[in-house]
Amino acid sequence: MWFPGEAAIALGGPQPELNQLAPEFTLLGNDGEGEIQEFSLQDYRGQWVVLYFYPQDFTPGCTLEARRFQQDLPKYLERNVQVLGVSVDDVDSHEAFCDAEGLKFPLLADSTGDVSKQYGSYLTGYSLRHTYLIDPEGILRKIYLGVNPAIHSQEVLTDLDSLMANSSAQLPPMG
Repeated sequence: MWFPGEAAIALGGPQPELNQLAPEFTLLGNDGEGEIQEFSLQDYRGQWVVLYFYPQDFTPGCTLEARRFQQDLPKYLERNVQVLGVSVDDVDSHEAFCDAEGLKFPLLADSTGDVSKQYGSYLTGYSLRHTYLIDPEGILRKIYLGVNPAIHSQEVLTDLDSLMANSSAQLPPMG
């Protein structure tokens, strides 16, 4: 049986394998504090990473999703989790988007689409709305396809709590 959402998801390309090393990357991005720098996945060893791909800065769904991640950012930081947004927009667009929306987490510029393609999240010039949870050892633990921007951040937090409870990566001490 065919479902409309499945065709679009499949067109993004093959997904990386769960429980294997997540594809490495280095991209330029806005750090959320107005600085442009290089970001590499390997820089986040020792902490969980929420790597979320989205189609375009300043569009309604992408803005809603970014706002939700920003709203929940203190909860991610309490858990020692890094949120990284990725789209094919350039660093100037990301800087303007961060400024306009008050985003304090990095947005990475995948201008060539190469990283989006590595993650099976690229279609006709845009990144698809997919999210990947990567553990402190760099292992891909969860893939989200067909994300609902309004509730996605809460869904990710719930899943992170479950994954963290079942792994050797413990929550940092509170206080």
